[in-house]
Amino acid sequence: MKFFLDTANIDEIREGASLGIVDGITTNPSLISKEGRDLEDIAREICDIVNGPISLEVVSTVSEEMIEEGRRLSKIHKNVVVKIPMIREGLKALHVLSQEGIRVNVTLIFSASQALLAAKNGAAIVSPFVGRLDDISLNGLDLVSDILTIYENYDYDTEVLVASIRHPLHVLEAATMGAHIATMPIKVLNQLLKHPLTNIGLQQFLADWENQKKLESTE
Repeated sequence: MKFFLDTANIDEIREGASLGIVDGITTNPSLISKEGRDLEDIAREICDIVNGPISLEVVSTVSEEMIEEGRRLSKIHKNVVVKIPMIREGLKALHVLSQEGIRVNVTLIFSASQALLAAKNGAAIVSPFVGRLDDISLNGLDLVSDILTIYENYDYDTEVLVASIRHPLHVLEAATMGAHIATMPIKVLNQLLKHPLTNIGLQQFLADWENQKKLESTE
């Protein structure tokens, strides 16, 4: 499974990249706006830190404008993946951009039928939002399972990127299903690293080592 960070914050990206396990970055207009900087400047800096797919989202909602915006975003860096929402106009834009060889991440996926249409139109990635489905008392990971089954049935190359991840269990269950990518906040990535028994074990090892040194010094 590939691990992406869902952020536009450079400090968080550097922190994640230092671990050596971050394969890409996903951003959206909300995340970019929090940084108070020009999108293209942020994108170029991210691409200098992480050598992997960097999703940048269009803000237009009309297909012709989405296409032009997608073309412009794709020229920022070879690693840029254009992020387009799953709406009727987005599906039209996806068809054109994918035909031009521009990689597209179709976002705001909430049903398997949406994911099927995106794959059929050449999406490189689809992003089902599991946390937001959980929020309305549905099981978001059931959607991931359905999408993976459909893609296997028809041998689609589209990667399934599990988005709206809220906690480590989302990551683990998605990995068990065989999802290709999980994108998460830095908080969840850090939570994956931790286990109380690891800390207890380390403390015991170090305490035993200190006791051994004290014994040796008294001999």
